[in-house]
Amino acid sequence: MSDVNTSTLIEITEPSRFNEQAAVALVISGALVAVADRRVSPVERDEVIRFIRERGLAPGIADDRLSSMFDELAERLEEPDFANVVIETLRPVADLPLSSHLIELSERVAAADEDVHPHEVQAIKLLRLLTLVLPRAKPVGASAAAKR
Repeated sequence: MSDVNTSTLIEITEPSRFNEQAAVALVISGALVAVADRRVSPVERDEVIRFIRERGLAPGIADDRLSSMFDELAERLEEPDFANVVIETLRPVADLPLSSHLIELSERVAAADEDVHPHEVQAIKLLRLLTLVLPRAKPVGASAAAKR
């Protein structure tokens, strides 16, 4: 069990993975809202990319990578275990100050096609709840100090 925790901590603090994890968390929040009404529109994907670019939240990740990430995650979120996918995607970035961005992005995606569906509102509420209750990742330094 300690091997799993150690590898997770390394993955979270690894600088080369940080931007990728933040991008995936942002993209999944937009994709979750996009699939909620069962009609994923290209304008919703474009809004996710625009939002990320405007705020400089995923430097070094190309627009085509964000676009393919959105398409892959939107497809994955149509599966019965979509909640687990969302939780596992958000967990590694729980300590990052992304919560307000995740919510704002999800709201912009809901409005992007000019029709806010009730299921999109439910998806935004789910994201708000998840950003409040997800277990926070433990900093590597703090866990090492706690073992002493």
